[in-house]
Amino acid sequence: MNGYQRIEAALGGEMPDRAPVMLHNFMMAAAEAGITMGQYREDPEAICRAMAQAVETYDYDGVVVDVDTATLAGALGVPVDLPEHLPARCSGAGIRDLAEVVDLPVPEIAKDGRVQVWLEAVRLLRRHFGDEIYVRGNCDQAPFSLASAVRGLDGWLLDLTDEDRRPQAEALLAYCAEAGKQFIRLMAGAGAHMVSNGDSPAGPDLISPAMYREFALPWERALAGEARAAGLPWLLHICGKTDRILTAMAESGAEAFELDYKTDARLARETFEGRAAFVGNIDPSGVLALGTPALVEEKTRELLGVFEGCPRFILNAGCAIPAGTPPENLKAMVRTARVCG
Repeated sequence: MNGYQRIEAALGGEMPDRAPVMLHNFMMAAAEAGITMGQYREDPEAICRAMAQAVETYDYDGVVVDVDTATLAGALGVPVDLPEHLPARCSGAGIRDLAEVVDLPVPEIAKDGRVQVWLEAVRLLRRHFGDEIYVRGNCDQAPFSLASAVRGLDGWLLDLTDEDRRPQAEALLAYCAEAGKQFIRLMAGAGAHMVSNGDSPAGPDLISPAMYREFALPWERALAGEARAAGLPWLLHICGKTDRILTAMAESGAEAFELDYKTDARLARETFEGRAAFVGNIDPSGVLALGTPALVEEKTRELLGVFEGCPRFILNAGCAIPAGTPPENLKAMVRTARVCG
C-alpha cells in the first residue's frame, strides 16, 4: 500500500498494512524548508516545496494543507495580524454588535487572495504527489468558531446567553456556514482527497455540552453534508478535553476526528468504533516538541496499543506540531508506527 491507499483504507474501515501517518506539521515543515510564515502564507509553491520536503524527510502518508486559523475570518472582514514568523491571527472583531449581522454582505470567499493560496497549494501538491500521498485540504474554521472570530469571542459567548439574541446568533452562524461551505466546494475543485475544519471554541473548555449541541453541532452537520455532496470525507478538529461531547460529535456525520492529547483515546475508540476514524493524538508540545525520542516512542506505542485491531486509526499529533520540534522526535513517532502499527 502507498500512503494514499493506507489512509483511504483507514477511513473506509478496512485494515491497512500498517498504521497510516498524517501529520499536521505545517509550521515545522516551513521552518525546516527555511520559509518564514509570512512567505508560506503568500506563496503556494513554498507550501508545496515545504510539504514535499517533509514527506521525503519523514516518510509519512498524508499531508495537511493548513496555513493559519484566520484566513476565513479575514475573508469576511475581520482584522487580521500577519506576523512574519508566526501564523496569522485575528486582531479584532468584524462586528461590534450582533444586530450588525443583517448588514453583512453575502460571503464570496473565492475573491480572497489568501484563500486562493490554500487552493493553489492543494493543486500543486496533488500534481506533485498524484495518488501516492494523501492530501487533506483544511478549510479553516467551522461556523461556531468563525462566528466567534467575526463577533469577537467574549461578545459571542455573552450573546449566546441572551435568548432575545438567538435569531441574530443563528443568522451569524448561517452566514459563517455559507463561507465554510464555499471553502469546501473550492477545496473539492482544487483536488483535495479530504477536507476538514476546526471548531475548538465549541469544545467543553469554553462552552457546555448542551450549548455545543445547540449552537455548534447543527452547523458541523451542515459542513459534513456539504463535503459528502462533493464526494469527500470530512474531518473535524476540536482542541482540549472533548470527552464530554464525544457522543454528540459522533452525530456530526464526520468521517474522522482529529482530537487533542487531553482527550481519552480509549473512550474515543469506544465512541467512534465502526463509525469514524480517530486521528491523533500525541501531545505536540510536551511530547513531540519538548520530549525525547524515547518518550515519543513510548507514547506512540501506548496509543498504537489503544487502537490495536482497529482499522479506523490514523496517527498524528493532537494539534499542529510546533516549528521547533526536534527532527529525531518526529522520526521516532513515524518509525514506531512503521514497526508497531
